[in-house]
Amino acid sequence: MALHEPGRRHAQQHIGRAGLASAFRWSVLLNSTLSVAQLVIGIGFGSLALIGDAIHNLGDVAGLTLGWGAERLSTRAPSERFTYGFGRSTQLAALINGVLVAMASAVVVVEAIQRLTDPQPLVSGPVAWAAAAGIAVNLGSASLFGIGEHGGHKHDLNRRAAVMHLLSDALVSLAVLFSALLVGFTGWHWLDPLTAVGVGLAVGYTGVVLIRDALVVLLDGIPGHIQPELVHDTLLALPGVVNVHHVHIWSLSTSQVALTAHICRRESELDDMQLLHHAKEALAGIGVGHSTLQLEPA
Repeated sequence: MALHEPGRRHAQQHIGRAGLASAFRWSVLLNSTLSVAQLVIGIGFGSLALIGDAIHNLGDVAGLTLGWGAERLSTRAPSERFTYGFGRSTQLAALINGVLVAMASAVVVVEAIQRLTDPQPLVSGPVAWAAAAGIAVNLGSASLFGIGEHGGHKHDLNRRAAVMHLLSDALVSLAVLFSALLVGFTGWHWLDPLTAVGVGLAVGYTGVVLIRDALVVLLDGIPGHIQPELVHDTLLALPGVVNVHHVHIWSLSTSQVALTAHICRRESELDDMQLLHHAKEALAGIGVGHSTLQLEPA
């Protein structure tokens, strides 16, 4: 028997969440193994840039673990006290994730600046192989989150936090790889701490962006992918609607957007229930999946 649209959407969401849990699980496992290997090689062969990459990976592991736990918590049913459910846990995880990354980047930059004045000998071969492994692991982990599924992660802050970490770490590993190869060819050991400074700054930027986006959501700001003007125009375009006011838009979780609004209407070919049905469908089409609307006479 064919699923009705709500049933199909629920089934797709259930499958998507199951795949997301699997993506978190494998990413945590792969990045944990990679972090340990990079720390051992970085310390053993004198690469601060690789140690910085490993610290970033450890931040990823902590952040991915938080995101995984928050994702599970967000699927719990609402309770008498938490009537909206626990979706905000994903936003808290994204905020903590950003703070961890920003702190790790600061440590790497300070240490790298100190080492610039006293470069340490570097064995480039093992460092280059470890960096190459970092590129492969992080790109593979990012692909688990569906970065190619028509931007499936784009409007889910928790998932986007994970993808941003993994893709930025792949770029970091690429920089470390080039640095190790250049040191091997030229013998310029100062390139490693210089690369570490760039690595730390790049990592810090991703952390600041995540903190900013998470704070906007936690303070009930309008999600970045929702355009207030489009919401207003969508409601005004409905048959018989002459005015829209008291519009409030916020996030229930990193992937669910809610709205309340008052709609002033005149007589039209649609009755109240039909108008509400059309309004909810139109809002869902632009990313607002949970709407509460009050009808008023013009």
